[in-house]
Amino acid sequence: MYITVRRLASFLVLGSLMCLSAIAGNINRTGTAGAQELLIPVGARGIALGGSNVAFVTGVDAIYWNPAGLARSSFGTEAQFSHMSYLGGIGVDYGAIGVTAEGIGTFGISLKSINFGNIPVTTEDNPDGTGQTFSPTYVTTGLTYSRLLSDRISVGANFDIVSEAIMSTSATGFSFDAGVQYSGLGIPELKLGVAVKNIGPNMTYSGSNLLRQGSTVGDSRGTQWYDVQAASFELPSKMEIALAYDKKLDEMNNVSIFTDFENNNYQDDIWKFGGEYAFRNLFFVRAGYNLSPNAPKDPTGKTSQLYDYTFGAGINYDVGGVNLTLDYAYRHLVLMDANQVFTVKLGF
Repeated sequence: MYITVRRLASFLVLGSLMCLSAIAGNINRTGTAGAQELLIPVGARGIALGGSNVAFVTGVDAIYWNPAGLARSSFGTEAQFSHMSYLGGIGVDYGAIGVTAEGIGTFGISLKSINFGNIPVTTEDNPDGTGQTFSPTYVTTGLTYSRLLSDRISVGANFDIVSEAIMSTSATGFSFDAGVQYSGLGIPELKLGVAVKNIGPNMTYSGSNLLRQGSTVGDSRGTQWYDVQAASFELPSKMEIALAYDKKLDEMNNVSIFTDFENNNYQDDIWKFGGEYAFRNLFFVRAGYNLSPNAPKDPTGKTSQLYDYTFGAGINYDVGGVNLTLDYAYRHLVLMDANQVFTVKLGF
C-alpha cells in the first residue's frame, strides 16, 4: 500500500491535535487522574532507556510503548515475560504474546497484574488493625493489532480492559492506545514515532464497602443504610512524540540515540532521553534520563519529579533455533527505593 509523506504528515498533525484537545491540562489538574497502573512501564529495555524508545521499539516490546512497532517484529511469534520490583514491596508481573498473520497484520495479547501483598484491615474502631488482611486486585488485559502499511510506515492500536478491586469495592474501565512509526525521516537512520495512550471514559468505584449506616436528626426514621457515591476519575491520558537515530558503525558495533516528549493530563510535561550500544547484536548497554523542567519545587529547592536516571543491559542469543533475550533495568526514584526490572523474551 502506497502512502505519501504528505498524507502521513496530515495524519500525524490531526492525531496530535485531537490528543492535545483531549488531554491538555494545566498545573491545577496535577495528580487528578486515576488508574495509575496504566503508567507502570513494562519491559526492561524500554525502562532502561527512560521510556524514550517510542519511535524505535519493535516486536512484542511495542505493545506497551507504541503498538505501531508490533508489526516490525523479526519473528512470526514472540513472547515476553517481565517482573518489576516497584514501590514499597509492590510487584508488577507482565506477560505478552505477538503473532504475525501473513497478509493481515500482527496481533498481540497482554496481561499486567499488580501484587500488593497482604494489607491489614483497619476501621474507625480499630485503627491499629482488626487482625484481618486484604489484597487489592489490579489487572490490565490488552488486545493489540498492528500492520505495516509500507516498508517505512507502521500503525497500531491497543484496547485495554482495566480492572481494580479493593475488598468488595471495584471499578472497571476501558482504555485505547494508537500509534504510528515512520522510518527514514529525511535520512535512512532517522525515525519518527507518535503514540496516543490511555484514552477512555472515566472510571467510578462501587460496591458494598461504600454502604454506611446512619440515622436522621432525632432518630425519627431509625437507622438506615445509605450508599456513598464515589467520585469518578479520569484515565491518565498522554501523547508522546519521539525521534530515534540508529547508526551501524561497523559489522560489530551499533549505536542508537532516542528522545521523546510527553504531554499528559496528570503531571508536568516530560522530556525523555536514551541511548543504547550494541555489540554484534548480542550484548547491549543502555541508559536514559527523564527531565521535567516545569515540575514545582519545595522550599529547599528539590523538584517534585519522581523519576530521573535509568540504566540497564541485555544479552541476546540463539538457543536451539529459539531467539532468547534477557534484559535488566534499574530506574532511580528521587524519594523511594529504585525499581528493578527483569525481562525474558522469546522469538520463534
